[in-house]
Amino acid sequence: MTTAGTKTTQDRCDVFVIGGGPAGSTVASLLARRGLDVVLAEKDRHPRFHIGESLLPVNLELLSQLGVLEQIEAIGIRKYGAELNSPVHDAPVELDFADAWDKSYPYAYQVRRSEFDRILFEHCVDSGARAMEQCRVTSVAFPSAGGVDIDTSSTRDGARRWRARYVIDASGRDTFLAKRLGTKLRNPRHASAAIYGHFTGAQRLPGNAEGNISLFWFDHGWFWFIPLQDGTTSIGAVCKPAYLRNRKSDPNRFLLDTIALCPALAARLRGAHLVSDATATGNYSYISRHMAGDRYMLIGDAYAFVDPVLSSGVFLAMQGAFFGADAVEACLRDPASAKRHIRRYEKAVRHGLGHFSWFVYRMTRPAMRKLFMTPRNNLRIQEALLALLAGDLYRGTPIYRSLLAFKAIYYLTSVFLFRQSIHAWRKDRAALRANGPTEAAG
Repeated sequence: MTTAGTKTTQDRCDVFVIGGGPAGSTVASLLARRGLDVVLAEKDRHPRFHIGESLLPVNLELLSQLGVLEQIEAIGIRKYGAELNSPVHDAPVELDFADAWDKSYPYAYQVRRSEFDRILFEHCVDSGARAMEQCRVTSVAFPSAGGVDIDTSSTRDGARRWRARYVIDASGRDTFLAKRLGTKLRNPRHASAAIYGHFTGAQRLPGNAEGNISLFWFDHGWFWFIPLQDGTTSIGAVCKPAYLRNRKSDPNRFLLDTIALCPALAARLRGAHLVSDATATGNYSYISRHMAGDRYMLIGDAYAFVDPVLSSGVFLAMQGAFFGADAVEACLRDPASAKRHIRRYEKAVRHGLGHFSWFVYRMTRPAMRKLFMTPRNNLRIQEALLALLAGDLYRGTPIYRSLLAFKAIYYLTSVFLFRQSIHAWRKDRAALRANGPTEAAG
């Protein structure tokens, strides 16, 4: 509602997209290229900082289809695989995407998200979408007569009202619609918090492995080590929320003290300098009860986010945008078939999220760490795992029997490591109880 003396401009569009991150910019580009009138509202101005710099190999196929792969290659450093470090194993393990089931995608990229997101945002404008920066959505309503009413407030145009046929929420962790519809829940199976910053002078891996991501397990969770093209390195600790809540120092000191708890990582950062203030974020594992409804859809992190351990966030956001664009276009072209297309979209999104989540929920368990630190390719299990880590879940690659075999071996290993497994399970359960009720904060 506007106050007396202010003017609310009204306009119309086919699809209104909330959020100009990878999910929002991708779905806006795809729908605009198909002839729909698309409006996108981004609350910030590009380039803006965002965490989540590590892409998956199959992401490159999506970027190529979108038409921005060359631009992304220019800002990225190649990531050929991952290095895993465990405090209870003698030596690190290197996993190479070239050894995956399908050898077509032997590398991905590490990117600064500020530049990556800017490229995708500008591309959606070039594709024909009407994209607005520093424009905040203030309300969304679904009139009984049809359509969607969206109120926005921007530094350029002030208050404005839009009438759209469909609204897509790609607001990321803002979870705009899920909060307002009361459908956002804390993830009942996982609780994680993070603290992170950027460093210069970090010791990278030699040769072609320079751009590889490194993962370090430690007592409170795990660390990421992500090299960026400009010489800085993104370092973050993911741990139980209670660990962050109990900190006594400022975020910078706390991050450095946490790094000191992991000798292998501390050695790689000897002589390195923190060049950005550390950022701490509370529990971010959540999901919405609904992925879509009458005249609306949630894409990417606006629907759910679990944990960054498998670097799946950008991939799932963009892949979901491709599926979402197909579904929304079909709904608008043939409203009678809308339910069928929405069910297909939901099934596809849950397929990817479910496969990644199974591993995420168990990534800090002793059995999972043992299996990753002693890889074997019996029954082509290692090839299937690398395919999963590459994002190869939608291309028909026959990895699922091998993944099922891995899960069986995991459960047998958990029995073999019974005491450690029970201890880890109890710690996870205690963290979930300490995290409070499942209703997520607004």
